Amino acid sequence: MEVFVRNLPEQSTEKQVRKLFRPKLAPLDINVFHCYKPTGKAFAKITIHDPQKARRFLDLHGQTQPGGKGFDTVKHKIFHMRKPINCMQSRSPPDEFVVKSLEREEQGRNASHHHPTESSQAMARTQRRYDFSLLQCGSLDYDADDLGFVSHYQLSLAGSLTFGRHFVRVDLTNSDATLPRKQLQFPYHSVNSLIVGKSTSPYMTFTLSEAPRMFEQIPELTDVITSLGVFGLNIPAKPTAPKRQRITVLDSSHQAVVSNSLSYRFKLGPKDAQTVLASKNLSGKLDVVPWDVSAIAQDRMQIQMSRLNTALGTQDELFSFETKFQLQALAQNGYLPPYKVLELMETIKIEFHTVDHQTLAAAVRRLGLQVPFPGVGTESSELSLDTLQLRLVKNYSAIQQETAYSRDIVQQFEHLAMIHKATVTPAGTYLEGPEPEVKNRVLRKYSRFSNYFLQVTFTDEDGEPMRYDPTSSLTEIFHERFKKVLESSITIAGRPYEIPEVERIDEQGIKRTFSDGVGTCSAAILDRIHAAYAQSRRLKPTVCQIRYAGAKGMISLDERLEGEALCLRQSMIKFQADATQIEICGAGFRPLSMFLNRQLIKILEDLGVPSQAIRGASRRSSRATPHYFRKPCQCRILSPTECDDGFLRDTLELSVLIQLRELKYRSRIYVERGFTAYGKLIYSSIVDFAKQKQGIMDETEFLKEGQIYCSVKNEKTGLILTGRVVITRCPALHPGDVQYVDAVDVPQDSPLRAVHNCVVFSSKGKRDLPSQLSGGDLDGDLYNIIYDDSLMPTKTTEPADYPTVTPIDIGREVARSDITDFFVQFMETDQLGRIATLHQTLADRSPDGVFNPECILLAEMHSTAVDFSKTGIPVDQVDLTKLPRSPRERPDFQAPGPRVLLENAISIAEMEYGWNDESDYENDDNDMADSRPGIRYYSSNKVLGQLYRLIDERDFFTEIQRRSTPTRELQQMSVAEKVWDYVQVKAALIQYQHYLPFARDIKEAYEDNMIDTMVQYSFHPTSFVSEVEVFAGTLVGKDGAQTKRQRESSIGMKDKHDRDVTYTVQCILQGEEEDSSKAEALERSIACLYVGVHERRTRPRFGRLVSFTWVAAAVCLKEVEKFVNA
Repeated sequence: MEVFVRNLPEQSTEKQVRKLFRPKLAPLDINVFHCYKPTGKAFAKITIHDPQKARRFLDLHGQTQPGGKGFDTVKHKIFHMRKPINCMQSRSPPDEFVVKSLEREEQGRNASHHHPTESSQAMARTQRRYDFSLLQCGSLDYDADDLGFVSHYQLSLAGSLTFGRHFVRVDLTNSDATLPRKQLQFPYHSVNSLIVGKSTSPYMTFTLSEAPRMFEQIPELTDVITSLGVFGLNIPAKPTAPKRQRITVLDSSHQAVVSNSLSYRFKLGPKDAQTVLASKNLSGKLDVVPWDVSAIAQDRMQIQMSRLNTALGTQDELFSFETKFQLQALAQNGYLPPYKVLELMETIKIEFHTVDHQTLAAAVRRLGLQVPFPGVGTESSELSLDTLQLRLVKNYSAIQQETAYSRDIVQQFEHLAMIHKATVTPAGTYLEGPEPEVKNRVLRKYSRFSNYFLQVTFTDEDGEPMRYDPTSSLTEIFHERFKKVLESSITIAGRPYEIPEVERIDEQGIKRTFSDGVGTCSAAILDRIHAAYAQSRRLKPTVCQIRYAGAKGMISLDERLEGEALCLRQSMIKFQADATQIEICGAGFRPLSMFLNRQLIKILEDLGVPSQAIRGASRRSSRATPHYFRKPCQCRILSPTECDDGFLRDTLELSVLIQLRELKYRSRIYVERGFTAYGKLIYSSIVDFAKQKQGIMDETEFLKEGQIYCSVKNEKTGLILTGRVVITRCPALHPGDVQYVDAVDVPQDSPLRAVHNCVVFSSKGKRDLPSQLSGGDLDGDLYNIIYDDSLMPTKTTEPADYPTVTPIDIGREVARSDITDFFVQFMETDQLGRIATLHQTLADRSPDGVFNPECILLAEMHSTAVDFSKTGIPVDQVDLTKLPRSPRERPDFQAPGPRVLLENAISIAEMEYGWNDESDYENDDNDMADSRPGIRYYSSNKVLGQLYRLIDERDFFTEIQRRSTPTRELQQMSVAEKVWDYVQVKAALIQYQHYLPFARDIKEAYEDNMIDTMVQYSFHPTSFVSEVEVFAGTLVGKDGAQTKRQRESSIGMKDKHDRDVTYTVQCILQGEEEDSSKAEALERSIACLYVGVHERRTRPRFGRLVSFTWVAAAVCLKEVEKFVNA
C-alpha cells in the first residue's frame, strides 16, 4: 500500500522524511518501507508492502478526509518542525517493483534475525561512533625493540570515527563553518590491524594496505548565499548534482606522505578508548589489538624520500637502473622507510663488489616480498639491517642457482619483453615488475632498450578501474591528478618517463564496405607464418589476424594465389609505414567454445526462446562444472575419500565455486551445439600492399544474401555446418543483433574448401551481415553460431542501422597534449558499464523487454561508447542527459554476491540485506552522505532471475563440505603423511638423505616463485592473492563473478605458475648440476617429499605455504611407480 504524505516543508529531504517516519512505523513491526520525496515539493510517498500493517498505521496516524478537519480526527498526530503532517492512503497503486523489493528485503531480514551473523550481532551490541581530537598519518617502526608510531603529518582538527557495514568513515570538523568539510573512508578489506592504547595513551591506530578514499563537501549554492548573509532567495535545487567530490589529499602537507604512509592514528577520549578495548571487536569486522604504541621522532617522509631520490639519481656502476628501480619501489610502495633503503644501499656497496646486475635487481625485488610489515606480531629483529642484508645475500645466491639451470623467460620466448610498470592511483604512484609482456612493433625495434619503456595503469586505490559514482564528482581525480601525471613525467631513479611527442600521423576515412578489414594470402605466405608462429604445432590455421606496416585486419588462405602474395584491402590500411614484418595477433587454430551471457540470454528470451530451454542449458553447464578441476598430483594409491586433504580440498572447492559463480552472477552458460569463430568474406576488390598494386580477383559469387559457409576443425574432428542457424556477436544489446542465416556447403573445387575455423559471409545484398550484428566488421571480430534447435528464436527483428561515424580530424599533426586529453577523456567518459547495467535493469522491468524504446536508445549509446577508442567521439554529457533514470529497485540477479573468504579455509561470507553503507549513517548528521535510499533488489520472474535462483552457491558449497567432514574427523594422519608412508614402504631401501640440502633449496626456490606470483597478480602492491588461488589457477571475484581484469589475470597467473612448476619438476628429475645423474631422480623426489611433509616453515606476511608438498608428491609417486614396475 502507498501512503500519501502532505504538508512537508519543501526543503526537507528524503533522508529527513525516512528519519521522521521510522520511529512511527517500527512499533507496528514495519521495519522495511520505501520513501519517495521529490526535491522542492511538499509531499512524499511511503510504500509499505504489507497492506494489513499499512492499514494499522493509517488507523493510528491517518486521516479519512483532507484538510484541518480531517487532521483533527487523527488519533496520533505527526508533526514536523511544528507543522501538522497529513497521511492518507494514496489514490495510486504502489509500484510493483518497489513492493517486490520490499518483500525480498523483509525475507532477508527475517532470515538474518533467525540466524544472525557475527557482524550484525557485533554492530548491535557495540558503540559505532567515537570522537577524536587529533589525526596523524605516518608509519609504524621500532625504537630498539619497542613498537612505535612515526608521525609524518598531523591535523589538529576534531572529528568522529563511525564504523559502518563496509568501511570506517572519518569525518573532519572544520572550525570555520564556511569551509567545505572533508571525509576519509577505510574499507574493511584494506585494514591490516587496529591497535588501541590504554587510557594513558588513548590512541586508535589503523594500519592499511592501501591509501584511504578521501572526499570533500561540494557547497550548494544556497549554502554559499547564506554564508554571504543573503536570505530569502528561492534557489532551485539540482537533485542530480553530487554533494561531494573525490580528492587526492587533505592538504598540501598531506600530499608528500599520503601514498606510502599508510598508518593513521586518532586520539580518543579516555572513556572511548576503554570502551573500544572492552568490545574486543568493532562491527564484527575488526579485532581490537590492545597495545600502547609510543611516538618515535624521525625526519619527515618528504625529507627521507628526497635523500633517497638524490642517491638513486646519482651515477654508480654498482647500481644498474634495474636495481635502482627495485630500491625505489621498496620505499615508494611502503615496504621499507626511505632511510632504511639508504642504509641498505650502503650495505650493498660493502657486500657486493662485483655483481650481475639482473641478479641483484631480482634479489632486491624478492626482498620486498619477504619484508614483514611492522606491527604487534612482528619482532624488530625481522626488520633490522642485519636481517635484511642476510636475506638479500641469500636471495642473490638462490637466484644465481635458478638462472644457471633455467633460461630466462625472455630468452625462451622471443615475442616477450620484460617491462617495468607503474600504477597511478588518486593518492600515489606505485612501482611493479618487470613482468613479461608481448612485444609490439616499438618494443621489437628497440628490444635492447626495453627498460626505457614503462607500462602505466590508472586505477582506484584498490587496483580496480575508476568507476562512475553518482554520489561523488571525480573531476579532481581525472583533471588534476591523472592529467598532471600524463602532462609531466614519472621519475624513477633519476630517469623521467613521459609520453613521447608524435611526429606525424596519416588520417584515413572510415567507409562501410562488405570487405571491411579482410584480405587474403597465398599458401607460401601461410607456410612461412606456420613455421614462425610458435603455436603452429597444432592444427595449421588458415585465417590469421595480423598487423603489417600500417594495415591491420584478417587474412585468409586463397589457394589460387601463386608465390608469396599478401593481398590487403584498402579498408585495412590505416596509415603508411615502412615495417615489413607480419605480426600475428590471433589465428583460427580451433573453433572456440560458445557461451551465453546475460545480454544475449535476455535477447533470446524476448525473441521467443522458451525459458525452460535456457534453464536446461544452464543445468547441463553446471553438471560439467566439476570437470574444470585438474588434479594436481597422481593419487591413485588413495581412495577418493582419503584425498580429502585440507589444501587439495580447498583447491577443488575454489575451482568449483568459481565456475558456479560464473553461472550465477554472469549467467555464463556453455552451449554444446555452438561455437565462436572469426569472420571472413568471399572475394572482391583487393590491394596487393606489398607491391602497392591494385588488382581484381575472381569472385565465386556462390553464397547468396543470408548465407554463410562455416567449416570447423580441431585436431581430431571436423564439421561443415548446414541448415538454419543463429548468428550473433558480443556485445549484443539491440534485439536485431541476433539473426538467422542459412549455413550451406560449397562445391569440392571451391576455394572456400581450403579455409576452416571461420565464418565466411556473402558479399551480396543491400547491407553486409557483419555490420548488422552489433556493428561488426571483419578485421578480427568473433562471431557466435548456435545450431541448437532448443535455443532457436521464434522471431527476429530488423537490426540497428547506426550512421557511420567519421573519426575526429583535428586538422593538424597530433601533439602530446592531444594524447593526454584523449586518455583523460576516455577514462572520464567511460560509461560502458553504466549503460549496459541500466539496459539490463530496464529490460527486466519492462513488459517489452529489450524492445522497450529506452533500451533501444541505450543500445545506440552503448555502440557509441564501444567505438570511442576508434572514433574519439564519446557519449558526451549532452547524450548522458538522455539516459533514463536508473531505478533504485533492481532485479535480484544484479545484487552483489557474498564475499569468498580465504583466510584459513574457504568460506562464504553471510549475505547482508538492506541499505548500502550510507544508510548506516541515517541517524548521523552527515550532509556529505547520499540522501537517497540504498538500492533494493526484487525477485525477477524473467529467465535471468530464474537462472540466478537456480544456483544456491551456499547450499552447494555446504554440501561439499558436509560430505568431507566425517572423513576428516576419522583421519588420524594427513594425506601427505599417508603418501610419505606409502613411499617409505615401496622404496624402503632407497637412500635419499644426501639430497636433503638440495631439496630444501628447491623448496625455497619454489616458494619464492610462489610468493612472487601471489604479489604479481594482486591488484595492489601491498596485498597478495592466496596460494590456493595460484595453485587452482583462478582469482576470486570480490562480490560475485570475476571481473574481466581478473579473468585475464587468471590466465597469466596460471601460465606463470605452470612455468614455475615445470622448472621445479625439471630440477627434481635432472638435478641442478651439469654432472647430476638422472638415474637418481627417485632419490631427489623422495628427499623433496620428505622436506615438503616434515619441514614446513612460516613465511613473514604470507604464512605457511604448502603446495610444494603436492608438486613433490606428484613427481615422487610417478618415480616410485617406475621403480616398482621395473
